Amino acid sequence: EYTIDVFFRQSWRDERLKFDGPMKILPLNNLLASKIWTPDTFFHNGKKSVAHNMTTPNKLLRLVDNGTLLYTMRLTIHAECPMHLEDFPMDVHACPLKFGSYAYTKTEVIYTWTQGKDKSVEVAKGGSRLNQYDLLGHVVGTEMVRSSTG
Repeated sequence: EYTIDVFFRQSWRDERLKFDGPMKILPLNNLLASKIWTPDTFFHNGKKSVAHNMTTPNKLLRLVDNGTLLYTMRLTIHAECPMHLEDFPMDVHACPLKFGSYAYTKTEVIYTWTQGKDKSVEVAKGGSRLNQYDLLGHVVGTEMVRSSTG
């Protein structure tokens, strides 16, 4: 098991929210997130996820005039990390963080890396603290997960 603190950013376009006005980007109140469609993203291997709320909800919602939304939130995620202890103590472990839609199928919601696989995930320099382990890097990938409900 591991814990990670992230700024989780999602962006999508909703044609119904296009607008013309003096501003190109409209910052929206956190309360509006419950009034518009937002992805039902969850972490497949997450055991517990906490959205930060001190001193206000750590969320950002912006609407661009072409209907594109940016939704960012600060999360602390406790996730499972399968350990394969075959060459202890020299083992190398990969701890995935897998996410996707909870209820929508791949015909309704598809997740893509906005800035490509190489630039979409950043690890802060000196920001990782792992007891007994060294963070050697990260790999970004894409996979389709099949569930019993579609």
